[in-house]
Amino acid sequence: MKYRSLFISDLHLGTKFAKAEELLELIRNHEAENIYLVGDIIDGWAIKKRLHWKQAYSDVIQKILRAARKGTNIYYLTGNHDEFLRSFLPLMLGDSLHVVDSMEYKALNGERYLVVHGDIFDSLTLTKRWLSIFGDVGYDVLLHFNPLINIIRHSFGFKRHWSLSKHLKDDFRERLDFIRTYETMATQYARQQGYEGVICGHIHKADIKSVNGIQYKNCGDWVESCTAIAETYEGKWEIIDGLHV
Repeated sequence: MKYRSLFISDLHLGTKFAKAEELLELIRNHEAENIYLVGDIIDGWAIKKRLHWKQAYSDVIQKILRAARKGTNIYYLTGNHDEFLRSFLPLMLGDSLHVVDSMEYKALNGERYLVVHGDIFDSLTLTKRWLSIFGDVGYDVLLHFNPLINIIRHSFGFKRHWSLSKHLKDDFRERLDFIRTYETMATQYARQQGYEGVICGHIHKADIKSVNGIQYKNCGDWVESCTAIAETYEGKWEIIDGLHV
């Protein structure tokens, strides 16, 4: 598959649960003229605590750098987990690798999108950083149970991957109306800045929809769901499922 642009966020390299092998498989099977890495690609929070670095993580970085050398435009947008890069912005590494905090993307139909990781739309990240970090630790604990649960599910004939951590996280967020608030803040901000849409990540929930007349596109993540957003050369937008490529 060949795409005009591919948007990937929340890989969290440096953590135990980053799905680097699945991302490598997606990149092998999906070429793109432009690749946008929409934040939390390298997890600085995790690296400060305990580094988990696999060969596959280095392979991802090498694959991206190789694509840049071959002419693919690579845009790395910083997130809250890789905020250590924000002190050095903007960065240009060669002619094809750009590191920025946010940027504009113009779709084939002429619509202008704000591309940003999205932590600026998360009130917990902005006002209660300690609570955000505490929740991140609890999320990691729940991730440890996923492999065992899926082994049991497979023994009963359930083949599709299921995530306890994602289920509990989504349920908790729905009860707090977190996702709807996040989407509203993201689209309102995009409207105020004069954009027709916003492309973001951060909340690990892929989606393509219109919110109050503003196009909202979320890339998802590569810790559990393994999703990406793509624009085709016909101007169509798609969610790519990296677990079933």
